Amino acid sequence: MVWQRYNGEKIRTPINDAVEDIIKKETYQGNKLKVYIGTDSQVKRGITEFATVIVFLREHKGGFMFIHRDKQARKQSIKERMLTEVQKSIEIAYKLCPLLEMYQVELEVHADINTNPHFQSNIALKEAMGYIMGMGFVFKAKPESFASTNCADKIVQ
Repeated sequence: MVWQRYNGEKIRTPINDAVEDIIKKETYQGNKLKVYIGTDSQVKRGITEFATVIVFLREHKGGFMFIHRDKQARKQSIKERMLTEVQKSIEIAYKLCPLLEMYQVELEVHADINTNPHFQSNIALKEAMGYIMGMGFVFKAKPESFASTNCADKIVQ
């Protein structure tokens, strides 16, 4: 799984090592971090492009993110695509969870799913919320899910 920074620079170490290095560096500099994980997707010409982000926010000092992209040629319903986004976010959250707990870094998993029933993505809200919270993670949906709704969205546009 290839991760990169927003500027396109590839992360050459395993993602757990890269995240631990960031936590150590930011802690040493006196910064309190929070981590947000989210995924968004876009369908273009029958190909679904996914972008998963790990957003690091420094308390009162801005933030940055790591990005992973992948594509699928398989056709999916809107509900299936929304739940695939959630699955991708949970996979990363689950992988990083022991590390974040060890360093006492708060984690939220963000879903690009609208809480307003007038939007198509709302069809997956209950399942996504159950999936994320059932895994023990803090869940946020639109309009509070900036990691998926804003950060990952910028990558797949």
